[in-house]
Order: sequence, then C-alpha cells, then structure tokens
Amino acid sequence: MKNIFNRFLIAVEEFRKNTYVKLAFIVTGIVSTIWFLIRVIPKPSRATYPCMRVAAPMMSSFVIWMIAIVGSVGAFRKARLNFARSNYLYGTLFLIAALTFSTFIFNRESGIAGSKSNADWIIVPNQPVGVAQGIFPGRVAWVHNPAVAKWDSTTGNWWDDNVVSQTESDRMMKESLLSVTGEKSEKKAWTALFKDFNNRKNGKGAGYQPGQKIAVKINTNNTYSHKDSPEINATPQVVLSLLRSLINEGGVEQKNITVFDASRFITDNIFNKCHAVYPGVVFVDNVGGDGRTKSTYVDNAIPYSVDNGRLATGLATCATEADYLINMALLKGHVGQGVTLCGKNYYGVTSIYNDWRKNAHNNFNPDRSGKARYLTFVDFMSHKDLGGKTMLYFIDGIYGSKLVNGAPGPKWKMEPFNNNWGCSLLASQDGVAIDAVGLDLLRTEWPDAPDMAFSDQYLFEAALADNPPSKTKYDPQRNNVKVTSLGVMEHWNNPKEKKYSRNLGKNEGIELVARTLAAK
Repeated sequence: MKNIFNRFLIAVEEFRKNTYVKLAFIVTGIVSTIWFLIRVIPKPSRATYPCMRVAAPMMSSFVIWMIAIVGSVGAFRKARLNFARSNYLYGTLFLIAALTFSTFIFNRESGIAGSKSNADWIIVPNQPVGVAQGIFPGRVAWVHNPAVAKWDSTTGNWWDDNVVSQTESDRMMKESLLSVTGEKSEKKAWTALFKDFNNRKNGKGAGYQPGQKIAVKINTNNTYSHKDSPEINATPQVVLSLLRSLINEGGVEQKNITVFDASRFITDNIFNKCHAVYPGVVFVDNVGGDGRTKSTYVDNAIPYSVDNGRLATGLATCATEADYLINMALLKGHVGQGVTLCGKNYYGVTSIYNDWRKNAHNNFNPDRSGKARYLTFVDFMSHKDLGGKTMLYFIDGIYGSKLVNGAPGPKWKMEPFNNNWGCSLLASQDGVAIDAVGLDLLRTEWPDAPDMAFSDQYLFEAALADNPPSKTKYDPQRNNVKVTSLGVMEHWNNPKEKKYSRNLGKNEGIELVARTLAAK
C-alpha cells in the first residue's frame, strides 16, 4: 500500500513540476468550457459550428482531468482510512476506484495531451477525404416532400395509409433515382445504376441480367415478432415504392428479389402491404413463418480485420448468394455509436440473436476521447458480400428520430422541416457520402443526442480505408486483399446552406442534390 501511495504522489509531483504546461492546460480548459457553455446553452445547434467543435474536446478533456484528480485523491484517502481501520473490503473498492481515476492522469504526458488527441480528429467543413463513388462521384440525392407524412403522434399508427401517402412515397422514390443518375426516366436510371456498378466492380459495364438476384436490407431493428411494432422501423410505403420501381421499371422479376432483416422480424405492416401487390417477392427474417422465410447463414463469412471479441461471424445466405444489394437504412440516432445509418445497417446481416441483449457489440463505438481506432463498420462496408455488393444506398427519413428506439419523434425544427416530420428520402451510390449527409442532418437537429460526439469517426476510417487514421489494416475476409477508399467524407459548410465541396464548385468531395417536391 505504501509503495502505491508513494507512486501516486510522485506522479502528481512530476506533473506539478511542468508549471507552464499545467497552467496552459488549466487556462485553456477553463476558457473553452466557459466559451462553449455561453454559446451552446442559448442555441444548442451551435455545437456543430467549427469553433465549438474545437472548444468541445478541450472542454471535455479538462473536465475529465479535473474529475480524475479530485476522484483519485478522494478515493486514495478513503482507501487508506479503511485499510487503517481494517475495513479491507471497502479499502479495496476505494483503491480500485482510485487507480481507475488515476489512469486518466498517468496515461497522458501532460494535461494537454488529451485535448490534442481530440483536436486531431476535428475536420473543418468542406475538407473532403477519400475517393468519391458513383456516376456523379459523391452525389447524394435528398428528396424532401412535406406531404408524405401527416401523423399527429397520437392517433392510429405512424405507418397507416391515411397518414403516410403511398403516392407521395412513389414520387420520392422516382425523384431520388433520377437525381442520383441524371436520367429522365426510372427505367433508364436503373439501367445506368446496374451498368455503372458492374463497370466499377469488374470493368464490364453490363446491365442487369435475367435471373440475377437482388437483396434489399431494410432496418426493422425495433421488432419483437411478426406483430406490428409501434416503434420506428422501415416505412412500409417506402419499401413498396422500391419494389414497385425495381419490378415495373427496373425489369427485375419478383422471385429474384429478397427483402430481409436477418436479425429481426418482418412485421405484418410491411409484409402484408408488399405481399398483396408482389406475392412473388421473398421476405426473409430471423424466425420465418407466416409467409416469411427463415434466415440461414454462411459460417465464418466475416472473421473481421482484427480480434473483435464475440461478434457474430456468419452472414445471411440471402446476402452472400445475391448478385446485388440495396441498403435501405433509417435516419436516426443510436446510443453508443451516435447514429445508425447505412454503415450500421449491415450489422443485421450477421448471425446475431433477435434479442439484442444477447449480442456482443465490441468495437462499434468511437473512442470517447476522439482517438482513432479500429471500427467494425469499415469491415462491413468493405466486405465483398456487404459493401462490395451494394449498388445503391437509401436512408429512409420519412420520420427520422432522435433515439434508436421508441415511436418516431420528435419533429424536426430546422429548415426546411419547420416543425414537421423529416419527410425525406436520401439516395446515393456512395455509402460514405450518404452517411455523412445523414449524420450532418441528425447532429444539427439533435446535437444533444446520446454519444453524438465523434460519431463521424467510422466515415473517416472508411474514406481513408487504405491508410486510415487508426492505421488498421482493414481486411474483413482475412485474405490479404488491400482495401481501398470506400467513398468520400466531409461535413457541409453550415446548417443553413448545407453545401458540400462540389456544391461550391470544386471537383472533389460530396455533391448534395436537394429538392423539395411541390404539392400536387
């Protein structure tokens, strides 16, 4: 015990010797904290401003350091007192607490180190990294249609046909396809998408061939059986809109399309609506039955780039056997990861339990101090049967939500939503770019959402996958194939204009093509 106390006192004394570093850290921490609170409390959306992004990590590092100092000193005193009184249980508990607090001090060369590691991750607006993908590289189509959703938050269900318009959803799907491709018809848009994907994948710009299979990964994370769930999940009308376009305009036979969430349930509101119109489409979920097919898996299909704990390594057979994937995510936040968009949507392809409490979530979260680290989503996005097969990405923002579960809500206050639902559909061929736009929307609207800080880390890792900030060698199949950039990442210039680099006339970065549909 005496040696432990002495080591602690020596470490504190060594820190005290560096007077200038300590003073600089304390002054910077106090000023950053005051500045951040003065600016953000009156207007939370300011938390996304560049100056606030610089101040935030300095403030958090200072606060953590202060808590560590106070906590460690207090805990050591309590430990010493309890050991002196022969209260060994409490003494041991306080000692463990003291050592835990002390790691926040010992693991830094100085108090500024933590602040510097955070600042290293701050990417100012319109500083793109990575290689843009698509017919129009880095293009993200954002279709906003205020007429699509009119639920009053209390009457009936959020997916009922009288509050979500199928006609307006179909209009949004068509407009998103035209915007992504620049074509004048849905038929030509699908042809262009297939040709471009095949050209980038194997150098042969062939269109869709009869018999090829397409798997559509939707997000039904908040489901517990085939019975309808009141919580936010994939919007049934949007799923039907996609099927209608693929079949009627894309020329894909019903039997060659699978709609799935291998880890959860396809609820009646989705299945019944779509099956009534297209009975030949296959629906796959975790348990099967009631017209659905039970998911099977290919074992050890994704061993991951590094030792990743107990994460499931099997992949749904409907994905591994598909020729193409379409990733249809939801626009919402997520505790731990900050957001759940297209990158995380792939998690539902793995062989996990339908009870989320039984699943390991190792290495999903960004480092809370902003330190670069290996992130699982990049393995999903670079795997040959996941991101490698995805020809098109969607983010269903018909409602959007601050939290991962529960009913949709609250309504969106920022422009152009103006206290209405999201009423949005995002589409892109670039899986990094579309998540970047979704993230900018979410964190601007709800900067206080759980774990929003550093939720963009996986996108920088993915954009720079060949040489990521974490220096991880991403190789999700462990076959020694080098992973290249998976798309382009940047943040918009400001929440009002919402412009990315290509919108500002540059030949790099993201291009956001935004359109609000006029009422008919």
